Amino acid sequence: MRTFVSALTLSIALVACSPDPDPDPDTPNAAQAPEVVQSVPEPDASAMPEQSRSPAASTPSPTPTTAPSPGKVLALEGLGDLRIGAALPRGGSWAERGAQIDGDCRTVSSPSYPGVYAIVTDGKVRRITIGERSDVKLVEGIGVGASERDVVRAFGGFRAEPHEYVAAPAKYLTAPNAAGGDPALRFEIGQDRKVSLIHVGTMPALGYVEGCA
Repeated sequence: MRTFVSALTLSIALVACSPDPDPDPDTPNAAQAPEVVQSVPEPDASAMPEQSRSPAASTPSPTPTTAPSPGKVLALEGLGDLRIGAALPRGGSWAERGAQIDGDCRTVSSPSYPGVYAIVTDGKVRRITIGERSDVKLVEGIGVGASERDVVRAFGGFRAEPHEYVAAPAKYLTAPNAAGGDPALRFEIGQDRKVSLIHVGTMPALGYVEGCA
């Protein structure tokens, strides 16, 4: 019996000390096994404290649009501090420049508004005109260089008249209420069917075709 136990003990020891059998060449070992990367679910941003949320998780604020400068918009009331029906602003940059015709009618301009001049009679501003060198526009976005189609689309019902100096299709487009005494709009359209001049003012100055005449 003692001999059997000793033999069994020796057999177990030999098995424990024997080398592992050669691995199956088709079975990768632990060192050769590809790494498995488990995806981690994104955290619910709505469940996180507000101060812990990343900027990407929050809704971006809309970029504010830049409002046009009031000084660059021609309205029926006037342009900047130059107002239809009012005297020239005191201490402003509007003044007579260049030759003037005899009489009460005067033209004034300002270095702050290239391409713009105003007609003054009886000490009051009667008309403001924007020309080719001006970047001033109406609140509708129409300025010198806009198409006749844009004008008609924005101001339907304007009265068309032949141009005094330029052959058709050049024309004047005048607001239907121009004779009513309130400030009104008048466009000069060139042969290219584009706006060459824009006038805002009251009659008769609104209808002058050449400065104070």
